[in-house]
Amino acid sequence: MISRELLEILACPKCKGDLRLTESGDALICDACKLKYHIKDDIPVMLIDEAEKLP
Repeated sequence: MISRELLEILACPKCKGDLRLTESGDALICDACKLKYHIKDDIPVMLIDEAEKLP
């Protein structure tokens, strides 16, 4: 699980906006861009091309 300190300094690579952790703790979401960045092995994959587009 991502620490609160890390979550506070991470930003969306596309818009540089805030990210929030999903309830299950397996991804980070940018509400502005509607992108979901998955977390693999406790490491956020912060690549725009690998992000999942949300409806």
